[in-house]
Amino acid sequence: MPSNYLSYTGKCISFKRIQYKYRILSQKRNFLNYFIMSISIILGIFILGYLLIALEGYLEISKSAVALIMCVLLWVVYSFNAVDLVPTVSSDLFHLYLEENTYLAKLPLNEQVTQFVVNFQIVDHLGKAAEVLLFLIGAMTIVNLIDKHGGFSFITSVITTKNKYKLLWIVMTISFFMSALLDNMTATIIMVMLLRKLISNKKERWLFASLIVITANSGGAWSPIGDVTTIMLWANGNVTSLPLIESLFLPSVISAVIPVAIGGRVLRKILTEPTYVEGESDRPESVTKKESLKILIIGVLSLVLIPVFKELTQLPPFLGVMLGLGILWVYTEVMYNKKHDVAESKKIRIVQVLRDVDLATILFFLGVLMSVSVLEASGVLKTFSHFLDQSVNDIFVINILIGLLSSIVDNVPLVASAMGMYSIIEPNALQTATNPEYLKYFVVDGHFWHLLAYCSGVGGSILIIGSTAGVVAMGIEKISFMWYFKNFTFLALIGYTSGIIIYYIQFLLFQ
Repeated sequence: MPSNYLSYTGKCISFKRIQYKYRILSQKRNFLNYFIMSISIILGIFILGYLLIALEGYLEISKSAVALIMCVLLWVVYSFNAVDLVPTVSSDLFHLYLEENTYLAKLPLNEQVTQFVVNFQIVDHLGKAAEVLLFLIGAMTIVNLIDKHGGFSFITSVITTKNKYKLLWIVMTISFFMSALLDNMTATIIMVMLLRKLISNKKERWLFASLIVITANSGGAWSPIGDVTTIMLWANGNVTSLPLIESLFLPSVISAVIPVAIGGRVLRKILTEPTYVEGESDRPESVTKKESLKILIIGVLSLVLIPVFKELTQLPPFLGVMLGLGILWVYTEVMYNKKHDVAESKKIRIVQVLRDVDLATILFFLGVLMSVSVLEASGVLKTFSHFLDQSVNDIFVINILIGLLSSIVDNVPLVASAMGMYSIIEPNALQTATNPEYLKYFVVDGHFWHLLAYCSGVGGSILIIGSTAGVVAMGIEKISFMWYFKNFTFLALIGYTSGIIIYYIQFLLFQ
């Protein structure tokens, strides 16, 4: 065979290899450009949606409507770009889904991805959101039923102070410890409903309710059952009860006390004497004082025992609240069925209370949680976490930024993302590790996990939409986003920073 032919053939093969490599490189570049464009559109819709939610008071457009539109648009954009995003961002889950559903093997890739998005991702995220929504519906129904039967009058009768500044501290102290025993969302619902019996002035109730949000979030941070994120860390074995309490109790107290002290002093001039608000929430004539007390006891116990139910059954908390609601439902039905001399119109059954559930707030929750789930599914949160790890590599800076971000997006996916990115380090592994001084912060009850619990919980107070407690207060009292931002964001930020400083001092003294 002529040598010039072999030379020519070799040149052709080399040229084809160059063409192939160039084509692969171009495909990677095109994918990268397409990926960046898709993520930019998703972030743009999310930022615009949150901006419209923040400007609800000025635009006079319901935040619930905006949240629902934002949610749908985000999922539409994600689904259109899923064929490029899913195999890269969710490759492990996607391949596992294909292995479990072998009938999809014959379908084209785009149809496989569509099935994965529709039948797995949306269903999975909707299930997680439904747990929160059902818990909220159950807790709000129980609290409303107690309120309509005059149960809270037993608590308000104990608060006899005529000084609203003292009342402020009493309410905030109760909120702080109640959120640790129950959870910050349930504590906020109960305390905001109590405010309606104590304070008639709307703006003053907003003041109290906003500080309740701050103290409830702080109170939930130091308890393993006080916040969804601490429950996640506790259930996964990242933290244990006693070390978490010892580490975070003082920082959490400081993060609550400072905003209350500053807010109380600045706004002290507008505080008037407490006013017991008479009205529909007082005990109705059809209910005896003893029956009202029983409803209060059953309702509060059903909420207090939710963590016990979860610990014993390992089932989601919403099932615990549904159990409590069912028990209370049976009790009230039996109670009213015995009252033959009372007109049916005067009987306050749970069916009537359910009609009063604020569906607008529930739909707002749905829109926000499902919108954030797109950020998680598209890899935005994971990318951000990796960026922090690679460029920052400092547990204090990383957690401070996570806390600030949790004031904008839900802290649950943020903490879940951090738990997925960082593994629990076994003490034995530190001996062979190349950077044991850094990795020691990731052992069980390491500083990273404790600081993550604090920052993700307390950081949600910086904006009223940053926590379930804030959204609940916003829904019940119709607090404006901008009013909270102007009056309490800076106070919450001071409390958040002060708690971190206290934690850092503890870190220096006891590490």
